[in-house]
Amino acid sequence: MSYKILAINPGSTSTKLALYEDERPLLELNLHHTLEEVAPFKDPIDQLDWRRGLILDALRDNGFELKQLDAVIGRGGLIRPVPGGVYEVNSQMKYDLRHAQMRHACNLGGLLAEQLAHSAGIKAYIADPPVVDELEDAARMTGMPMCTRRPIFHALNHRAIARRHCRLKGVSYDRSNFIIVHMGGGISVAAHRQGRIVDVNNALDGDGPFAPDRVGSLPSSELIKVCFSGQYTREELLKYVSSKGGLVAYLGTNSVMEVVQRIEAGDQRATKMLEAMCYNIAKQIGSLAAGLSGKVDAILLTGGIAHSAYVTDYIRSHCTFIAPIEVYPGEDELEALALNALEVLRGNMEPQQYK
Repeated sequence: MSYKILAINPGSTSTKLALYEDERPLLELNLHHTLEEVAPFKDPIDQLDWRRGLILDALRDNGFELKQLDAVIGRGGLIRPVPGGVYEVNSQMKYDLRHAQMRHACNLGGLLAEQLAHSAGIKAYIADPPVVDELEDAARMTGMPMCTRRPIFHALNHRAIARRHCRLKGVSYDRSNFIIVHMGGGISVAAHRQGRIVDVNNALDGDGPFAPDRVGSLPSSELIKVCFSGQYTREELLKYVSSKGGLVAYLGTNSVMEVVQRIEAGDQRATKMLEAMCYNIAKQIGSLAAGLSGKVDAILLTGGIAHSAYVTDYIRSHCTFIAPIEVYPGEDELEALALNALEVLRGNMEPQQYK
């Protein structure tokens, strides 16, 4: 028996869709949303009905109906911390997605999946949401009891790339140690120890390497001075941390491709800032190598920025002594969603209950 699965990955300016029959992709679509289209919506969650309509129209335009589906799976949102795995969308999850800790388009994934699945009389799921928390206690603690570390990162793509690498190399994820680096608008660097993500930075709101538009870790006392300078509101600083920092703050762009073009044209400031970002990534890799006691089987580089040879070559030059480095540009998130749902439909995996 074959299964048809719809995977949904909502982003700030796009809704990516993939229709799979078992492991075989039948259709992939990227529904782009202009800034003018999303501007009227105060909160991404307010886009739910609008995006659902766009998805239905796109499926009909390509000759597919919801009744043909066996499951719908969406990108997970910023719900409460959970272990990795597949979760059936239930009423508690829907409430938490609508009232999530932070505004982000990923909160739409489970809600869109549930509404479409409900119309088709089937089940909806999410898999490996950004709040996957399998951290060891030592990685969670800071020197300030009221400030513990919490992971928000690209958990879905991390696990997808780990499993892809293991398939290609003929090794077991549950018996391997990896350091995986996802490089996009945010950058997450994680230690994978025998199937668990035991340490990772918060790639959304101020931790780890600075990124194309995020600030990363900061000197604490300097940040406190800025906060009390009277020059910025709380909302302005939070926005700076999550979307106005990093390369944007220094160079006015979050495009690594554009920065590399400036470097090739002789822009020394661009060279300095991109190398600083790469240096911080390499430093984070080194710290996690220590966390794994030096027992690292491979370092895997992924995400959109992994297309840049400038970036990957820099990281190779600084980290090859730790472990072999493999590059998997882009992301496998839609495929990862579909394959997770397929494992559930085939009875190979039991979905977890969100509480």
